[in-house]
Amino acid sequence: MQQNLQPIITDLVLIGGGHSHAIVLRMFGMKPIPGVRLTLITESSDTPYSGMLPGHIAGFYSHDECHIDLRRLANFAQAQLYIDRVVGLDLENNKVICANRPAVAFDVLSIDIGSTPATISVPGAAEYTIPAKPVSKLLQYWEQICRDVASENSTSPQEPMSIAIVGGGAGGVELALSMQAHLHRILSRALSEVGNETKAVEIHLFQREAELMPLYHKSVRNLVKQVLLQHSVQLHLRESVCQVKPHTVICESGLTVECNSIFWVTQASAPQWLKAAGVVTDEQGFILVEDTLQSLSHPHIFAAGDIATMVNHPRPKAGVFAVRQGKPLFENLQQVLLGKPLKPYKPQKQYLSLIGTGDGHAIATRGSFTLPPNKLLWLSKDWIDRSFMERFRDLPEMGEQEDTGKFSVSASPRLTPVATTGGTPATRWLPLPASSSVMRCAGCGSKVGSTVLESVLSRIKSEQPSGEERTDIVIGLDAPDDAAVVQVPTGQLMVHTIDYFRSLINDAYIFGQISANHCLSDIFAMGAIPQSALAIASIPYAQAAKVEETLYQLLSGAVKVLNQAQAPLIGGHTTEGAELGFGLSCNGLAYPDKLLRKGGMQPGQVLILTKALGTGTLFAADMRRQTKGRWIDDAVESMLLSNQAAAACLLQHGATACTDVTGFGLLGHLMEMLQASNVAIELQLEAIPVLAGARETTEKGIFSSLHPENLRTSRYIDNLEQVESHVHYPLLFDPQTAGGLLASIPESQTSSCLAALKDLGYESSCAIARVVALAGKKPVTLISERSNAANFQQNHHPKQRY
Repeated sequence: MQQNLQPIITDLVLIGGGHSHAIVLRMFGMKPIPGVRLTLITESSDTPYSGMLPGHIAGFYSHDECHIDLRRLANFAQAQLYIDRVVGLDLENNKVICANRPAVAFDVLSIDIGSTPATISVPGAAEYTIPAKPVSKLLQYWEQICRDVASENSTSPQEPMSIAIVGGGAGGVELALSMQAHLHRILSRALSEVGNETKAVEIHLFQREAELMPLYHKSVRNLVKQVLLQHSVQLHLRESVCQVKPHTVICESGLTVECNSIFWVTQASAPQWLKAAGVVTDEQGFILVEDTLQSLSHPHIFAAGDIATMVNHPRPKAGVFAVRQGKPLFENLQQVLLGKPLKPYKPQKQYLSLIGTGDGHAIATRGSFTLPPNKLLWLSKDWIDRSFMERFRDLPEMGEQEDTGKFSVSASPRLTPVATTGGTPATRWLPLPASSSVMRCAGCGSKVGSTVLESVLSRIKSEQPSGEERTDIVIGLDAPDDAAVVQVPTGQLMVHTIDYFRSLINDAYIFGQISANHCLSDIFAMGAIPQSALAIASIPYAQAAKVEETLYQLLSGAVKVLNQAQAPLIGGHTTEGAELGFGLSCNGLAYPDKLLRKGGMQPGQVLILTKALGTGTLFAADMRRQTKGRWIDDAVESMLLSNQAAAACLLQHGATACTDVTGFGLLGHLMEMLQASNVAIELQLEAIPVLAGARETTEKGIFSSLHPENLRTSRYIDNLEQVESHVHYPLLFDPQTAGGLLASIPESQTSSCLAALKDLGYESSCAIARVVALAGKKPVTLISERSNAANFQQNHHPKQRY
């Protein structure tokens, strides 16, 4: 995270990663307001651009070409990114209710979550169809269909494949044409390569009205119908689907069509939680907004895109309006935050629509003006779409001078909310008095205030288990004192560890979980059971209420992990600072004969690594905006996986030495084990599991700042010159956060141990090395021959004995 020397005064929360919010994030990155904390809550770290989605389904664009990387964009805007599903709003307390995390407080809220197809009224539709949204699930199904068609036709002739699309609007029409064209190309390629008779593909398009695309002019409706028929799409007009059964569409007329897959692209609808929260909506549940894009009922709530209905200017639910609302939404969010008058926005009535036909051509229409399918029109559409997407890739790199416009850090006012009369939600934001600009104290003067701390701890205590009383916790959070007191049971040893680091992710709740997993790993690596933990936290400068919410999110994440480990939080220390930092002092209990140490490796054993490498290089690249959001998603998923079950599994399979792979990198921690055990190893470079994207970032020369220091352990490699060009070589020195365990076990236990680890969720666990006797040479030999690596993995594959 970048340093934040400006106190946080106001929370602007964006729900949804739609087109309008993508533009808002980019513009806030260029023109930030000091004192305003920006948070994006979204279900995925990337969002599809609707203009290119049909082309992606048709096979013209890759995933990355047609998706906006929201994690990279949020990084640019210095926004917190929360990957979660919103399930409600608490408007009395101004909080967003999420499915899997604590509620998120806001001062100003903006909603851009798009819409979903309406399925409730048709029996079986929710269970047996593939809705057009969320797009990520639609694409998963579609990609699987393409793989199945390609693989089946490469072997033998098949029965005809039938696909049904329910909904004859613009979305359904483009989906039908794109699917038909892509599958036709797959089948044609299979015929030319294999020579087999390929299966036929039938596309059925159901529309309850007499005409397709009823919101468009008649000229384009007639043209689209002709194009669909020319592409052998079977049209079922005036057919209202009344029931869906597995692989079967049933219409009110009695028409029944059997099909392999059914896609649902009907009239748009809104989630129920909006109306339930008390926000004024239209009959379909969409938020009613003024010309300023403010909610009619709650002026501190804004909405744009499909989820919003402009009272004075109703328009179709089309992506073009969401794109054009982005700039006015940004401007009015800035205006309301700065206490300035808002500007009305009036959308255009007519717009140019370019409809792809799936075969490299496009139809153009604007009002009554329509042009038939043409390659030049497709090339024009392609240029427009690629230019739009380039705006989200062409972001200033770190260190470049950004256009901050008139909002300079030195001149911008600090802001505070002021409620309007009558108790209505805050709608104006005025500068704080000059006396609020004070120098921040050091020493004990930098502590978080007692009332804030008391409030947070009260909330945290309610989240800790209240089951069987822990007699070994003599003094903890229930009876705070100058220090916590725990009891050590007779015959057991106490294991102590402490760790602390700056946040590597703009989400205090997730960071709390990652930190807790990282800190507890030393306990697990020594074969101990966690007993309790003390926290140390540094919270960014902010108003008291903002400090409280940040600390609560942070400790909630940590306590979630500690509860799972049955190690209660019993105290700690907090301070304010320039950036978020967190750590834990953990203690655990172990029986002397069960204690694992770094020494204890024996020749003939095998080394098991339970997690993939790469967090250091990935987050170094993330700071430079050189990663993909899904790479960071995978890294976060790995860091959120506790090592507790892995430690127990390794002990059950006869582990004699163990450590966790963290800051010193794989080779650094391995060298500690080798020196303590007085042995050597033969390590298979190809066997090392690697996180998605880590190879790409190291090949770009992007490394953690600790990497050069870790690289010094290369002096222990016996055959350095032969292996230092290997693609996995840099990852030996990559510092890991919440990394996996590295343990030596008897070779006879390897297959069963790996099978058990994978069953426990450690999918990346691998046997990476053999322990050998130290024979007067350097202790590490790296083996890079792929054949040897393959043989090594085959000999220790978890399925070998099953």
